[in-house]
Amino acid sequence: MTHQEHHRSHRSGWLRAAVLGANDGIVSTASLIIGVASANTSQENILLAGVASLVAGAMSMAAGEYVSVSSQADTEQADLKMEKRSLDTDFHSELEELADIYVERGLEPELATEVAKQLMAQDALAAHARDEIGISEVVSAQPIQAAASSATTFVVGAALPLAVAWVVPGQLQVLLVAIASLIFLGFLGGLAAKAGGAPVVKGVARVTFWGAFAMLVTAGVGRLFGVAN
Repeated sequence: MTHQEHHRSHRSGWLRAAVLGANDGIVSTASLIIGVASANTSQENILLAGVASLVAGAMSMAAGEYVSVSSQADTEQADLKMEKRSLDTDFHSELEELADIYVERGLEPELATEVAKQLMAQDALAAHARDEIGISEVVSAQPIQAAASSATTFVVGAALPLAVAWVVPGQLQVLLVAIASLIFLGFLGGLAAKAGGAPVVKGVARVTFWGAFAMLVTAGVGRLFGVAN
């Protein structure tokens, strides 16, 4: 029998971006709709505000994620170039440095040196990137993937409260948008927790609490600055 473990760390990059995008899409669009609706605005203006939030938010998420993750990727590349120069100019010291890392992790000095020699013989830069810097294919920054995940999931998230606002105009709109959005957020939190191997109840509670808080604040602002039809 073979022993297999299904780890989830390889999902961390796109999962973080996707959850952030969907969560922001639901919370920001629902909060904006609730705030505008609480100000006694017409149905047309409420829907216009929701659509504007969807489009602007998706573009903002994509641009923000791309710039942020690109900066991380630039830093990683700079570290790799620095490490490559060190390997080219002082290979022996880099070997000792890698061996010392393995000693700190619990290997005997002789074994640590042998492991370092074998790994560096295969791919010295990859060995130092992984064990000295902490960069690997699993966790390396991927700007385009992060931007696409955030923008797509933001649109999906924003479309949910917008659809509710479109279907249910009138006095019940604020209440139903809030309830539906909290249900969406709870589902999203549970799904993200399940995908990441985290406690589902904790994930659900976290996103619904902060979503409810955001909607409550914007509803209060809308009523405070409300205008007559």
